[in-house]
Order: sequence, then C-alpha cells, then structure tokens
Amino acid sequence: MHEIQYIGEQLFFGKAGNFFLALSFATALIAAVSYYITFKKTESGNSMKRFARNAFYIHAFSILTVIGLIFYLIYNHRFEYYYVWQHSSTILPLKYIFSCFWEGQEGSFLLWAFWHIILAFFLIRRSGEWEAPVMMTVCLVQAFLASMVLGIHIGDLNIGSNPFTLLRDHPDMAGLPFISMPDYLSKIDDGRGLNPLLQNYWMVIHPPTLFLGFAATLIPFAYAMAGLIIGKIREWASPALPWAFFGMLTLGTGILMGAAWAYEALSFGGFWAWDPVENASLVPWLTLVGASHVMLINKKNSSALLSSILLVTFTFILVLYSTFLTRSGILGDTSVHAFTDLGMSGQLLVYMLFFAAQAVYLIIRNRHVLKGLSGEDNLFSREFWMFIGMLVLVISSIQITFSTSIPVWNKIFGTNMAPPQNVIEHYNSWQIPIAIIICILIAVGQFFKYKNTAPRDVNRKLALSLISALAVSITASVVLKYDRIHYDLLMFASIFAVFANLDYALRILKGRLPFTGGSVAHIGIGLIMLGALISNAKNEVISKNILDIDLGKDFPNNENIMLIKNDTLQMGKYFVTYQGKEREGIYIYYNIEYLLPDYTNGTFSKAFTLSPKVQINPRMGNVSEPDTKHFFNKDIYTHVTYADLENLDEGPSKEDTYNEPEVHQMNIGDTVSTSNSLVYLEAIGKPENKELTGLSEDDIVAAAILKVVDVNKKLYETQPLFIIKGKTAFSKDTYIDELGLKFSFSRIDTENKKLEIAISEKKGNKRDFIIMKAIIFPEINILWAGCILMIIGTLITIVKRRSIN
Repeated sequence: MHEIQYIGEQLFFGKAGNFFLALSFATALIAAVSYYITFKKTESGNSMKRFARNAFYIHAFSILTVIGLIFYLIYNHRFEYYYVWQHSSTILPLKYIFSCFWEGQEGSFLLWAFWHIILAFFLIRRSGEWEAPVMMTVCLVQAFLASMVLGIHIGDLNIGSNPFTLLRDHPDMAGLPFISMPDYLSKIDDGRGLNPLLQNYWMVIHPPTLFLGFAATLIPFAYAMAGLIIGKIREWASPALPWAFFGMLTLGTGILMGAAWAYEALSFGGFWAWDPVENASLVPWLTLVGASHVMLINKKNSSALLSSILLVTFTFILVLYSTFLTRSGILGDTSVHAFTDLGMSGQLLVYMLFFAAQAVYLIIRNRHVLKGLSGEDNLFSREFWMFIGMLVLVISSIQITFSTSIPVWNKIFGTNMAPPQNVIEHYNSWQIPIAIIICILIAVGQFFKYKNTAPRDVNRKLALSLISALAVSITASVVLKYDRIHYDLLMFASIFAVFANLDYALRILKGRLPFTGGSVAHIGIGLIMLGALISNAKNEVISKNILDIDLGKDFPNNENIMLIKNDTLQMGKYFVTYQGKEREGIYIYYNIEYLLPDYTNGTFSKAFTLSPKVQINPRMGNVSEPDTKHFFNKDIYTHVTYADLENLDEGPSKEDTYNEPEVHQMNIGDTVSTSNSLVYLEAIGKPENKELTGLSEDDIVAAAILKVVDVNKKLYETQPLFIIKGKTAFSKDTYIDELGLKFSFSRIDTENKKLEIAISEKKGNKRDFIIMKAIIFPEINILWAGCILMIIGTLITIVKRRSIN
C-alpha cells in the first residue's frame, strides 16, 4: 500500500521545530554538566565556564527559535499542526495571538523556559563567583522543562507533549475518515479556537507575569543549593535576597492581575473565589514572602538560616506542585483554570521529586554546619517577630495546600473525602484569623530593633497608631454593622497596619523614600485586607425581581431581575431600562440604562449605561461577561444571567402565526411561565359551557381551569377541554387574544396524576427580555489602591537591596 501524498502541508517548520526542541534539551544537560565541572575542577574552570556558557546560549537560541516557529504557525493559521488547530482560529483578533500560544500546556512550559533564559542572562553577567553552581541548577531545570515538550516515545513511555505534532498524527484524530484524504486540509474550515474565557486583555498580560514570578522563584532556590554544594552556607542569602523580593513582586503582581481578570471577565461576582489553581499560585507567594523576611534576618545573624533554606526550597517545590495540580488533570472540573491531562503527570512528579530529593540530601549533608549556625532570638527583637510572621504564613500555606489537595489525597490513599461544600466560607474561616495576626504583626514588627528593644519604647511609639486605629475601626464597625466579630477584628487589624506603617515611614524614617519600601508594601497589604473585607462583607445585590414571576431555582428572585425591553423597573435607588441588544462580531451587548428619579417633578435623569455582553462560541459554549460602573467609593457590577440566544439571526416573523407549542406536565397548583404571563393550574372540573355541539351524554369532557396573570397583574381565566368521544380523544383549544396565547388540554397522565397542557404563543407576541444580576461592591477601590502600593513598596525594596549588594 503506497503512502498518501498530502497536499498543502508545510512540514519544514515542524521538522525544524523538532530539531531545536531536541537541541534545547541536549544543550541544557551539557551546560549543567559543564557548570558542575567548572566549580569542581578549578584548574580548568575558565575554559569550562566558557564552554558551559556557549552550551547555554545554544539552548537559549533553540528555545527562542521554537517559540518563534509556533508564533509563525499560529499567525499563518497552519492547521496541519494540532496545537495551532486546537488553540487558534481565523476569526480570532490578532491581539489574542499571544494567548493562543500559552493557552496550551506546551506553550506555557515554553513561556516558563523563556523567562528562565532571560533571568539566566542577568545571572551570567552579574553573579560572579556564584555563576557556575547557580547556573548548574538553572540548566537542570531547563532540561526538565525542555523534556516536557519533546514528545518522544520510548516503547510505552511518553516523554513530553510536542507542539509540532501534525493534526493527522494526533490520537484525537485517529480513525477519522477525512485524515486519509490527500487534500484533508481543504476540509478544515477553521481551528477550534481560543477558550472564550481567555479572550480578554488581562489574559494577554496575566500569564506571562505569573510565569515570570514562577521563574523567579528558581533563583533563590538555586543560590541556596549552590551555597550547600560549595560550602558557603551563610553567604548565599545576600545575593539571593534581591531575587527573592523580585519573585515576590512578580508573582504577587501576576496573582493580582488574575484577580482583576476574574473581577472583570468572570461572572461569579468577585475577584477571588479560592479556586484550586488560584490557591496553587498563592501558596508559593506566601512562602516566598516568609522566605524573603527571614533572609533579612541573616543580614544580622544566622539564627534563621535553616528556615531560609527550607522556605526557598518549599517555594520552588510548591511552584512545581502547582504545575502538577494544574496539568495532571487531577483537579477535574473543580477549577476553570486547569488543563486536561496530556499523560505527563508521572513526568511532572519526577520533576518535582528530583529537586525535592536534591534539597533534602544537601541539607542532611550540611546538617552539622547548619546546626552550629542556629541560635535563639530575643523576645523583644525584630527578628523574633519576623520569624513568628513567617510561621503564621507557613500555617496559612499548609491549610490552603491541604484543602486544595483533597483530590490528590483521595487519589493517593483511596479515600473519598469531599471538598468543602461552601468553598469561600471554608477558606475564610481559616484565613481571616490568620490575616488578623499578619496585619497586627506588620503593624508592630518594624518598631522593634534588631537584637533587642526596650518594650517601653515600642509601646510609646505604637500608642498613637493604636489609639487612632481603635477609634477609626470602632466608628467604622458601628456604621457598617458587621454580623461577625472576626470582621470587626480584621477591620481593626488592617487599619492598625496602615496607620502604624504610615507613622513609621513618616516619623521614624523621616519620609526618606529609599528606606520606606517595607512600610509602603505593608500599607498596601493592610489596604488589600481592608478593601477585601468591606467590598465582600458588605456587598449588596440590588437586582431583586419585583414582578410576580418565579424565575426558577437557577435564577433566585432575590438576586436576579427580569427586564423586558423598554420597560422600566426599580432596582435599589436606581430605575433601569433594558434598551435592547447589539451584535458586534462574536459579542452580543445588552444595553442597560440606569436612571435616577427626581421625585419632586416625577421625572428621571440618566445616570449611566452599562453593556454587559455574551460572547457567542458554538464550539466551547457561550460566556457571559460583566460590565462595571466605577465610582470613587463603589462599583456597580452587572452581568446577564439569561438571554434568548436561539433566534439571534432570524428575520422578521409573521406576527399572527403561532410558534410550536411548549408542552407542560402539570399538577394542580403548578405554575408555568410564558414570555408575558404566569399560568396557574387551579383545578380540573366540568366545563362551564355544557352545551357542546356534537357531543352525547356518553362522551367524557374535562376542563383544565387555568388562571393567567400578565406582567401588569391583570387576571384572565381560560378552560381548554379534554374530550373522549367514543374511542377518540382530542382537545378543544382556547385562546386569550390579548396575550396572544393558545391553550390545549391534550392528555391526562393517570399514572403520574398529571395533565398535559400545551401553550402556543404568537410569533409577534414574544418580547425581548433578559435576566440580569447587579451587585454593589462598596469601597473596592481601597483594595486596588492597596495592590498598587504593595507593588510600589516591593519595587522600592528591590532597588534598595540591589544598591546594598
């Protein structure tokens, strides 16, 4: 049988890509071995270092070439490659081409490797004597990442998933008839496309920022391993400290960008939902914050050296663990962020366990030195309270990791633990007390000096902040009327953190900007806690349905409002009018006008218009995206929870003809809805009109007594009949012309004791309507201001630490 000659394929790019993937893997290993030889054999160190650098440069060139080839294939819609077909389409706007690249697992691994390369260039130029031992670990990590995209098969063993796999060779396409056609590419109209949730500008900048944060966690870990390998147990912390703060900055910024994306693009109504993948990125950031602070202690003494090594190790391992959680498929449907399993879970475990085992071995090997450097801190020293803060962050991380990993525990131990039913309530019950402690610690910590501080001095310096925070928080609690005591405590603790750090920056540091990084970052954290507390605990759903229509269990009346086109209904202090919809490409915009009433003259003035939208995606499902009106002291967040998307492209219909009937199985007392009314089955009885032409006394006649209420609360009654004449059963229909409704009583289900009522509506009768949800988030700008200040403060700290080193 002769081989099929396929038409139109461009195979050169795939072959080139596979060559450079193999080259990147090989040169990463060669560079790692060469760097190892460099610091082990000092007599040949310089020549071997040059060789190691050159190997790494070839590796870097290979990775960059692979990335460039994938972008070329996506840009030119080369659907003969499965990765391109799976993640892009011809109708996708050009601005989302980057999102197409890193939507898949292969692209995200390459993005991760790209950032390691960028950071490694800085290490090669600036790390001096640390280059060889640090770069050895970096190159080993790069080799593992390159293996993730190799896509080679050794017997039944698969190593990686290849982004250059041809569509016709992919297992998902195996056996499909069109693949055997030489011109199969002509049968492919378009690619599968980008996940609609990722078609947002935040998803162009959020993933690369987050992966830069992931990549940055490697550098402190590599320095710690280098220190353990070459015997510089204490010295590694000084050059690693700016990198730890850089990782804290970039990973934190990436997480906050994800929160902003969730708030703007998702419809759950908020910025943080304790999603498993959100948690998996948060935990390494928490441990890195702890690591950064205990590494500061090492500038003064070595009491926290082992803690520093453990925390930078945990941070890097937790990044790998988050990769395993996200990409192994073990989370299933518990996260909107998770990837499907591409068969790499075993490889990911090897990746994680290799570096965990390396760290454990090196720590045990140096245990006597580490023990000799340990010591105890004075209760009234800054380092003691920084250490306590680190322990609190570790406890927070353990709780989040344990709850997030329930699917993992079930898999390992064969248990059947159920995840928390109310996820937000579960995590908040643990994390709010921890947040209270953290806020108090960042309020008081900076007022302690290293080594020892007189308690009286601390009390005197904190008095003003403490009294001010108590006064403000008590007043705020009285006004806001929280129903839980821990909300009041968090209110006080967050305000105390803000006031104390502001006081420290202005009064103790005299406002000298280069020294205020910690204080500014701490003020940001306090504001984040305060803004999150107020905006979540006191948010108000104003979209309460005031029509006498039960919207159903999926749309609770106390959270959703039904708006008929051009009707005006009250919603909180506003009146709202649904003005209609507009289609722009793949988006349907629903224009909601918010009005403010003037009760003195009975008129309305326009306040603003919001246009929440629905993204139409037949392949992956439609996605509702909110629209938000931003005020200085609140946000009004609006999204469509239901809209009729079935007849978007239909032309005008004949208004006097009826649609196909909707058939309802009804018990006595049941209510069903039409587009303009509620229909209530009151009873079954004899017809009021007993003189029916053509019926004899032996015929059976039953009437369904229906009460119908329109949107203006006008009541109608109608009685469609079910007739059995001889051996024939039929319905005598009734009409309510004012509502454009036709009723048929078509069947009696004696077994289930239900009546079958068919209701038809005139085509011109159906009015356009939507169901929407609107939430007021008070003082949420406090949270966003806190995010900005935390980033600015960390930047100031990085610049300061860099100048010191």
